[in-house]
Amino acid sequence: MKKLYSLFLWVAIFAIAMAYLESAVVVYLRAIWYPDGFVFPLKALNYHIVVTEIFREAATMVMLISIAVIAVREAVNRFAIFIYAFAIWDIFYYLFLYLLEGWPPSLFTWDILFLIPVTWVGPVIAPVINSITMILLAVLIVFYRTKNNLFKLTFIEWFLLILGSFVVIYAYTQPYMSYLFIRYNLKEILHFREHPDLIQYSAMFIPESFNWIIFSVAELLFLLAIFHMMLRMKRK
Repeated sequence: MKKLYSLFLWVAIFAIAMAYLESAVVVYLRAIWYPDGFVFPLKALNYHIVVTEIFREAATMVMLISIAVIAVREAVNRFAIFIYAFAIWDIFYYLFLYLLEGWPPSLFTWDILFLIPVTWVGPVIAPVINSITMILLAVLIVFYRTKNNLFKLTFIEWFLLILGSFVVIYAYTQPYMSYLFIRYNLKEILHFREHPDLIQYSAMFIPESFNWIIFSVAELLFLLAIFHMMLRMKRK
C-alpha cells in the first residue's frame, strides 16, 4: 500500500509541474494576443501559430502517456495512471491560471479546451467534473489491481467508458463545429490551410450555450462503468 501511495504522489507531482508549465505558456500567449484579457471572439491567429499550438497539445499528450508507460507495466494500470495524470494536470492548470492572472473569474467561464482534431469549447467546470470522475476511476482501478492481479475492466465497462468519451467529445465540439458547418464542410475544415478565410471566420465564434444534457449523459455513462466495476468487485 505504501508503494501505491508513492506512485500516486509522484505522478501527481509530475502532472502538477506540467500544469504550471502549461499555464505559464498560456499566460505568455495571452499577454501577447489578449493584453486586455481573454475573451471571445478570438483573435485570428496565422497558420504557423495554429499548427504550433496543435503540436504543443499533442506533445502534452505524449508526455502524459509516457509517464504512465514508465510508472507501471500492465495495460490497465497504464490506462489508470494516464487518466489520473491527465486529470491532475487539467485541474491544476486552471488553478495556476487563476493564481497567476485571476482567470477564470467563474467556473462557468467559457474556454478553448483542446484543438485536436477540431476545437473543443466549454465552461471550465465541465472538464473539472470530468477530471474528478477520472481520478475516481483511476484510483479504483489501481486499488483493485493491487488487491487482485487478475483484475481487468470488463467488456461492458470498456463499452460504457468509450461510449461516454465519444459523447462528451461531441458535447465539447458541437458548438464550434455547428458554427463552422454554416459555411464550410468537414473536408474544408480539416484542410484549413487551403482556406485562409476559414481561420478569419472561425475567430468570430462566440459560444452561447453548452449542451448540459449531452454532457450529463456522458458523465452518467462514466459513473455507470464505475458503479458496475465496484459492484462486481464487491461480489467477489
